[in-house]
Amino acid sequence: MAAAAAALLLLLAAAGPGRAVPGRARRDALREELLLSPLPNGDVAAAFQFRTRWDADLPRGAVSHYRLFPKALGRLVAALGVQELHLALTQGFWRTRTWGQPPLQAPAGAELWVWFQPTVTDVDKAWKELSNILSGIFCASLNFIDSTNTVTPTASFKPLGLANGTDHHLLRYAVLPREVVCTENLTPWKKLLPCGSKAGLAVLLKAERLFHSSYHSQAVHIRPICRDASCLAVSWELRQTLTVVFDTFSSGQGKKDWSLFKMFSRTLTDACPLASQSKVYVDISPKNKEKELLEVTPAPASVYEAIVQGEKRTYAVYDLLSPSLFNTSRSLNVQLKWKRPQDSCYIHYQPAQDRRRPHLLEMLIQLPANSVTKITIQFERALLKWTEYTPDPNHGFYVSSSVLSALVPSVIAMKAVDVEQSPLFTSLFPSSDGSSYFVRLYTEPLLVNLPTPDFSMPYNVICLTCTVVAVCYGSFYNLLTRTFHVEEPSRGGLAKRLANIIRKFRGVPPL
Repeated sequence: MAAAAAALLLLLAAAGPGRAVPGRARRDALREELLLSPLPNGDVAAAFQFRTRWDADLPRGAVSHYRLFPKALGRLVAALGVQELHLALTQGFWRTRTWGQPPLQAPAGAELWVWFQPTVTDVDKAWKELSNILSGIFCASLNFIDSTNTVTPTASFKPLGLANGTDHHLLRYAVLPREVVCTENLTPWKKLLPCGSKAGLAVLLKAERLFHSSYHSQAVHIRPICRDASCLAVSWELRQTLTVVFDTFSSGQGKKDWSLFKMFSRTLTDACPLASQSKVYVDISPKNKEKELLEVTPAPASVYEAIVQGEKRTYAVYDLLSPSLFNTSRSLNVQLKWKRPQDSCYIHYQPAQDRRRPHLLEMLIQLPANSVTKITIQFERALLKWTEYTPDPNHGFYVSSSVLSALVPSVIAMKAVDVEQSPLFTSLFPSSDGSSYFVRLYTEPLLVNLPTPDFSMPYNVICLTCTVVAVCYGSFYNLLTRTFHVEEPSRGGLAKRLANIIRKFRGVPPL
């Protein structure tokens, strides 16, 4: 018996905590995926998805060991009777007209909607406690969710998993539109990943690159799903998604060409050791009417075709678990180039630096006849230092005129004019050759209204502070510098004695 027990212990020790014992199937699995999609306007969208599936019964609280599924979220689901949970933290707004349909839609700010189990008696209490716990986990202001910003929809927000979608009193929905997403929210989100940000696709999640973008949305979705086709048992699915849109103009990288290193300042070196699937998909479908094709390097090992949002899409697939992927190089840096460059516009953009240099945008455009060209620029209003405001700040701030330089074709052929013969005409109406003449136009200066503080408040504060300081300082200075002398009563001088002598002769009592 002792030898058999020793052999069993050796077998378990050889299996280890991270390896599966032969003959025993794993109850959890992790899949990590990245979708890179060039957008119609030249920007690039990157959508990460980390999917953890666990064959466990979380609501009954019969789970004591957690391997891939985050323990914080698992115990939260079991303790508060959560049936389905969806949390999204978004900075920016997805511009559908410019970027097309989003892969995952989310409103600006913080969005939370939860389906509770029928066993929960007090849904409002569980909802309040859940929002407070999630506020601590993700370092967000979800604790401000209360009855004033919570609703119970009846038509929208149906359950996405195995849940009863008719009992709507188990549903709660709230949005905090002013929630600001920053690094404090991204760090705990990455810590929920089985490999963290040390291996796999998560190494690309560099905070200074993700938040230097036009759109950023990170989400957590928990729902119950069928374990197999018969759906006799239930598994729990956790999806951590992150969508970001990079503006290639602001980074000075041009409109079309890009790579993983240009976007994330990092490349992929390996997959997460705990992942059963790790793939990168690149959308190489034609993006315009001319069927302009994309070229990706290195060449993908396989191509995947699918119908997405009513359109046929083609994706280049890179499998990080494939041994042949990292044979030629130690890292994967996917690069995308357009086979035919755009010749209708070569754009030069120099971003501004606060209090150092202004923006510079130059575009070389060939305009067709009888056409209207409209150029729009997005900007954000910011507060200046109080010393940078003009004496009349409510009037606004001027933006310098735009410059339009053009070679206008001439209807009538012009002859070259000697400068000496007609200096006035050659200086006022210059021409490059007989077929066109040069024109430089200036637009009207733009007046922009910026947020202006109440300048009367500093004046009032200064007056009040000076008054308080003067009174307090005067009182303390008076007490510290004043000297006190005690005078003893004198017995009287010569005048008093003379007066008493006179009063004595007159028969009057002395003083």
